[in-house]
Amino acid sequence: MDVAQYHIKFKTLQICVLIPTYNNPKTLPRVLDGVLKFTENIIVINDGSAKETSEILDKYPQIEKIHLPKNRGKGNALKVGFKYAISLGYRFTITLDSDGQHFPSDIPIFIDALEASKEKDILLIGDRNMNEAEVLLSSRKGNRISGYWVEQVIDKRLNDSQSGFRLYPIKTLDGIRFAKNTRKFEFEVEVIVKAHWAGIDIRHVPINVLYDQEERVSHFRPFKDIARIVVLITWFLIVKLFYIRPRNFYRDIRTKGIKKFISEDIFGSNDSPKKKALSVALGLFIGFSPLWGFHTITVIALAIFLKLNKVIAFAFSNISIVPFIPFVLLASFSAGYWILGEENTLTIENFTQNFDIWNSLGVYLLGSAILSIGSAIILGGISYFCFLFFDKKEKIDFSSEK
Repeated sequence: MDVAQYHIKFKTLQICVLIPTYNNPKTLPRVLDGVLKFTENIIVINDGSAKETSEILDKYPQIEKIHLPKNRGKGNALKVGFKYAISLGYRFTITLDSDGQHFPSDIPIFIDALEASKEKDILLIGDRNMNEAEVLLSSRKGNRISGYWVEQVIDKRLNDSQSGFRLYPIKTLDGIRFAKNTRKFEFEVEVIVKAHWAGIDIRHVPINVLYDQEERVSHFRPFKDIARIVVLITWFLIVKLFYIRPRNFYRDIRTKGIKKFISEDIFGSNDSPKKKALSVALGLFIGFSPLWGFHTITVIALAIFLKLNKVIAFAFSNISIVPFIPFVLLASFSAGYWILGEENTLTIENFTQNFDIWNSLGVYLLGSAILSIGSAIILGGISYFCFLFFDKKEKIDFSSEK
């Protein structure tokens, strides 16, 4: 390995190394010495450590230091470091912990991966290979649980969502708004989720790890920090259901156009005609139901539980979007009056202006139920034959090409 070339790459790629530290005097000098072999573009955030840490840092005049008067957590230290690094003109930063678990000799892995990538807006996470590395069982289990829930939020499997050895595209991240109260370890989860939602590619690179219980000082508090991560993940799941999924749905339609969206995402699905039709029926049933404000979360939850196509179910549940609401309500009332055998004098004009919905709530609920069930059965059945027709047509076209 030509170490000198990495000194040049750090400058040309505008990368620095960011090290948050809090009372790790035994391992901090070794980490700094290891990083200095590759670059002097180093920023250390002393997060309210005891005097001994300041004394160690005084021996390294060539590196940038920020001394925080009070310990506020790793997340806060990273945020402070990101802003400072950007002010110095850096586009990327490599972060590693000061407790000795990370090997500075793995830094070239991140540099090489960034250089090799055509897409520079990437977040690289060091994969510690927790299943084989000699780490504590609790750490391995905690990482597995965290990885599972992060996957539920971003729909992407990460081998090591807790690793602090990362390369961040801080210039791009500067345009993302992060929560003020994510001051601890949960910030590293927040970055993953919001970076993914912003379209930043997230990848793993293999790294080594050392868990020396005699030297290593961990500040991770199992109960409190896991509780903070759980609260954050819960919030992200809510945001995903009510904002991210609808946003992505409308973006796909706007980008592809309705015709292409239906062709690729609905008719182009590999699911069976029966499964597609049942997904349509579910979407219509929920879309016409009186579950205002809960259509999205209900249809996605049921699609997952019933193992149906979530995209199709969600798409057809959007029959109740804002422009269609007056027509859906009018149709529900009309169906209700028809079932009860009462005269229906409703029109769009008197419905939107002076209609008393509360006095006719029973009629609406009855009509809504009829409309939901009827549309699910009738249109779901029609869609089944449509899907069946297109499925057979595709098979015939494919066999003729052969």
